[in-house]
Amino acid sequence: MTILLEFDKIHYAYPNCRESLSGVTFSIKKGAKVALVGPNGAGKTTLLLMFNGVLEPLKGRVLFNGEPLRYDSRSLREVRKKVGLVFQNSDTQLFAPTIYQDVAFGPLNLGMTPDEIKIRVTQSLAAVGLSGYEKRPPHQLSGGEKKRAAIAGTLAMEPEVLVFDEPTSSLDPAGAADLMELLDELNAKGTTIIISTHDVELAYHWADQVILVNKGTVIHAGTPEEVFTDPALVTSSNLRMPAVLEIYTELVSRQMIVKTGSPKSVLQLVSSLEQSSGKPRAETGHGTITVCNVDATGTEEIRVWIADHPGSRCGAMGARAKELAERGSISLDFSYGVIDKGILRALVGESSLLLTPASMVPHVFRRIAGYCKESGNTISVIPMKNAKTLPETGS
Repeated sequence: MTILLEFDKIHYAYPNCRESLSGVTFSIKKGAKVALVGPNGAGKTTLLLMFNGVLEPLKGRVLFNGEPLRYDSRSLREVRKKVGLVFQNSDTQLFAPTIYQDVAFGPLNLGMTPDEIKIRVTQSLAAVGLSGYEKRPPHQLSGGEKKRAAIAGTLAMEPEVLVFDEPTSSLDPAGAADLMELLDELNAKGTTIIISTHDVELAYHWADQVILVNKGTVIHAGTPEEVFTDPALVTSSNLRMPAVLEIYTELVSRQMIVKTGSPKSVLQLVSSLEQSSGKPRAETGHGTITVCNVDATGTEEIRVWIADHPGSRCGAMGARAKELAERGSISLDFSYGVIDKGILRALVGESSLLLTPASMVPHVFRRIAGYCKESGNTISVIPMKNAKTLPETGS
């Protein structure tokens, strides 16, 4: 992947304060999922405000597509079309009387016609699962809905990069899972996603790249495995090891499990335990996973499928899939970690139907294929529309 954003020896200090950033250097590739991780006061928010020029470095350069950011009004307007920033407190971004006016604000300032603005607003609200909310005032929304409305306002500018400051703060676990699924869906469409967080669990299982920040410097930039399997790095940043990794490390130290690759999920930990148990792999008896593209399927077809497959589980990933399930009174057995839960059910002989938007269908197939390649298990994946079994996933 090509380098999209670069920080080159960045220094910054707020007025009458010591340096918040000291010689920060790292790069981010196009299409990546990046987590800036560090304790409170590490400098994460200061870094985020430099991605689209809200703050200008005292020394050093920020480059976008190989070109240094310029800080005149015209140049900043251009970079903010490409790099959208979503703040931790959504109320700071929602100021208009209605959601439509809020989301329309950016396109309006770009000089678009009313018809063009309407298309942008409609598409952006649909992308975040807020279709039909156009006339709602922001103060009537829940915390999760406000976060989605703020994202919609940024999406209306069609940015290449989305930057989030503590995206799951103030959200309950279900709301946080929904939001991260939305970010995965946007990333699957090609958007580069950057988040700041002190949640090591979130960073470990979600990100492609982790940039570990503490006391205004970058301690390390690398894969989640490189960062979180190094106790010295974690300790020096006042963080802790992710729970699944801590359990795995303890099991290895007690020789209860053979050391392999570091698991990033419960599914991978279970696979490691099974492989270490010496239990022969079952050649038959695995359930299947059926994938339903909700952008091309109606609720009646889904209900018919469920009626024809009694005992099967059903899960939905993404806002549109969950909206469709609610609209069609389709009961969900799981609504987060859907792919892993479908695989876990298949391993004990149960079949599942996974509801997902079109943009995430390839991701589902890749994720299951990757698991089967690693584990040696074989799970059949079936597209719902034609009920034709694809070549089996795995060996």
